[in-house]
Amino acid sequence: MSNNMLKFVNVSQEMPDKRDAEVRRSDFDEIYGDYIQEGAARQASRCSQCGVPFCQIHCPLHNNIPDWLMLTAEGRLREAYEISSATNNMPEICGRICPQDRLCEGNCVIEQAGHGTVTIGSVERYITDVAWKNGWIKHVVPVRELDSSVGIVGAGPAGMAAAEQLRKMGHQVHVYDRYDRVGGLLIYGIPNFKLEKQIVERRAQHLIDSGVKFHLQVDVGDTVMLDDLRERHNAVLIATGVYKARDIKAPGVGLDNIVPAMTYLTASNRKGLGDTVPAYDSGALSARDKHVVVIGGGDTAMDCVRTAVRQGARSVKCLYRRDRNNMPGSMREVSNAEEEGVDFVWLSAPNAFDGGKAVSTVRAHRMRLGARDTTGRSAPVPLEKSQFTLDADLVVKALGFDPEPLPDLFNCPDLQVTNWGTVKVNHRTLMSNLDGVFAAGDIVRGASLVVWAVRDGRDAAASINAYIGAQKAGVPKSALAA
Repeated sequence: MSNNMLKFVNVSQEMPDKRDAEVRRSDFDEIYGDYIQEGAARQASRCSQCGVPFCQIHCPLHNNIPDWLMLTAEGRLREAYEISSATNNMPEICGRICPQDRLCEGNCVIEQAGHGTVTIGSVERYITDVAWKNGWIKHVVPVRELDSSVGIVGAGPAGMAAAEQLRKMGHQVHVYDRYDRVGGLLIYGIPNFKLEKQIVERRAQHLIDSGVKFHLQVDVGDTVMLDDLRERHNAVLIATGVYKARDIKAPGVGLDNIVPAMTYLTASNRKGLGDTVPAYDSGALSARDKHVVVIGGGDTAMDCVRTAVRQGARSVKCLYRRDRNNMPGSMREVSNAEEEGVDFVWLSAPNAFDGGKAVSTVRAHRMRLGARDTTGRSAPVPLEKSQFTLDADLVVKALGFDPEPLPDLFNCPDLQVTNWGTVKVNHRTLMSNLDGVFAAGDIVRGASLVVWAVRDGRDAAASINAYIGAQKAGVPKSALAA
């Protein structure tokens, strides 16, 4: 083992410099600075090089984390990048937005021993940014170009990861997306202070330079039919993600200025990209000078409250029915939001919205935690006579997402879905009930993390490659679907 490692006993945990909360409240720039090489090497040297690396086990991509940490500690950054990118199609993105405190870093052995985790995500981001800066990331040039083609529906992280993998294998790849930019959730759902948009645009350009053809503002089921794509391509991958906002049933929920999270975040991100956004310019989707209440406790809710702060809200409150320890979102994001002035109203849930045409107050009640439910978390139970009210000029519902009804949307009633509306697949092959039609990402597993979408996209690409190879070899369709 390199003598550069195991330094956690005398080197303390240190994140890249974080901008002061008062400063970062006024802009949408990323809140963390960049490591200098010595800082990244010093932090990487803290890795204990475990024989059984729990960081790797708890990473959905099973990234070879101890290996690229050791290479970083030794100053071998190009090799570190090669190892990192061997299992991850967008390490600079995952390094920025993954909830590392729940995945790799949260399961770091030295974290459990009380020494403070290795800052895995920040090092991952650093080595990939260095790779881009130094021109080490080259566009894909397949060993052999194949005459087979694959159509991918959805230009989000699952579709992007699958597209790159399929190009490496030599397939011709066409990606269809209903939006006007590549990236899906990465471009319109995640704010700049977590993921600057040029990072996503750079990755999209990398795919274009690699020969991936993007067909934007194409609505499957309207502009083109799924059956047309099946005729056009040897295989089709559905990677649409899930965008149907969950709602709340309560009196007054239909009042003006009560909006879904994605509507709010998309308007803010489009404005940051330079688009004309009438609903933002009119003030309807801007938090400026408003009392804002965000309902929910996941990462999307954190994106909303922190966006509202930066838009100049008068006050920002996050209403969540459980306590801090039971939040599904990243604790690091909660801490960042608290630093920026967000007021968390724990163990509380709305039961009505009041106002004239537009909302003016939220009526809520206190909760207590009862027995555990099917998710393994304590179920919230309302407390009697515990009602209170909050001023609210803008209410954002960040309650999670469900699949859109794809058989109706795609005008393809034969496509089978589960009781939850996700595409029903053979989980070994990721093929749906339709021959040659695969599905991956949130549209199969439900709303989840970007890193899981990347993993699913890679798995789907491998299955599609095997399917096309067997198809060309004359293997019977019954065997391909097994």
